[in-house]
Amino acid sequence: MKSANHTGVSGFLLLGLSEDPEVQPILFGLFLSVYLFTVLGNLLIIPAVISDSHLHTPMYFFLSNLSFVDISFTSTTVPKILVNIQTENRAISYTGCLTQVYFFMVFICMDNLLLTVMAYDRFVAICHPLYYTVIMSPRLCGLLILLSFFISIVNALVQSLMVLHLSFCTDLEIPHFFCELAQILKLACSDTLINNILLCLATSLLGVVPLSGIIFSYIRIVSSILRIPSTGGRYKAFSTCGSHLSVVSLFYGTSVRVYLSSAATLSSRRRAVASVMYTMITPMMNPLIYSLRNRDMKGALRKLISAVPFCFDCVICLGCGLVKRVSKEMKY
Repeated sequence: MKSANHTGVSGFLLLGLSEDPEVQPILFGLFLSVYLFTVLGNLLIIPAVISDSHLHTPMYFFLSNLSFVDISFTSTTVPKILVNIQTENRAISYTGCLTQVYFFMVFICMDNLLLTVMAYDRFVAICHPLYYTVIMSPRLCGLLILLSFFISIVNALVQSLMVLHLSFCTDLEIPHFFCELAQILKLACSDTLINNILLCLATSLLGVVPLSGIIFSYIRIVSSILRIPSTGGRYKAFSTCGSHLSVVSLFYGTSVRVYLSSAATLSSRRRAVASVMYTMITPMMNPLIYSLRNRDMKGALRKLISAVPFCFDCVICLGCGLVKRVSKEMKY
C-alpha cells in the first residue's frame, strides 16, 4: 500500500465510519436495509410511471430518471461498504477507487441537474400554464436529460483524469467510507493546485448555479401562487411542487452542511458520518416523499403492486407450459 507515485499505488484503505468490531454488524444491517429500501422504492417508481398513461407527463418523466440516478448513485458506494464490512477488508484498488470517484461524480452531478430541471418544469407549469405543453415538449424534455448526462459525464471525466497525474505519499488511508475526490487530493504529495481549482470551479458552476436557478424558480412560483384568489387554488398549485421542494431541501440541506458549513468544524470521521445523509438517506427518502405526497403516484403504485401476483401467475403458467412441451419433445 506504500508508494511514492501513482504508477506504483496498488490501492487505498477506506477507514469507514467506525473501527469498533462490535459496531460493524449494526452498520452492515443498517446499510443493507437502507440500500434494499432505496433500490426497491425507486425501482417501483420507474415501472409505475411507464405503465400508467396518466403519468406520461414531463414531471413524472423526470421523476423516473431521478429514480434511476438514485439507484445508480447508491450502488456506486454502498455495495463496496457492505463487502468491506463482511470481509473485514477495507482495501480498495487504485483503479477501483478512481472508478468509484468517476461514477460518484457523474450521478451526484446528474442528481443535482435533474432537480434543477424539475424546478424549471414546475416553474413553467405554475407560472405559464397555458404554454406548458408547448414549452415542455417531449423533444425539450429529452434534450434536457441528454444535456444533463453530457455535462455530468464530462465533468467527472475531467476530474478523474486529473487525478492520474498526481503522486501519492506513503499514507494512503482515506478517512471515509468511499473514495471522495477531496479526500484523495489530501493524500497526494504532488501539487494539487490545478485539481483544487477545477474542483472549486465545478462546485461553483454545477452546484451554486443550479441551486440559484431552483431558488429563482421557487420565488417566481410562490409569487404566482400568492396571486391566486381562492385558497383551494393555492393549495392545489402548491401541492404540485411540494414533493419536489421537500426533496430539494433534503438534498441541498445535507450536502451544503457537509461541504460548506462543516468543513472547518467537523473532523474527517464526523464528516463521513454526515455524508451518509445525502449519499444514502436522501435517495431512500425520494420515493417515499413522492409516493406519500402524490395521489396519482400512489394510485399507480397500487395498480402496479396489485398486478404483481397476476404477473407471477402468468410466469408460472408459462413456465409450466414450456416444461410440458419440452418433456413431450423429449419423449418423441
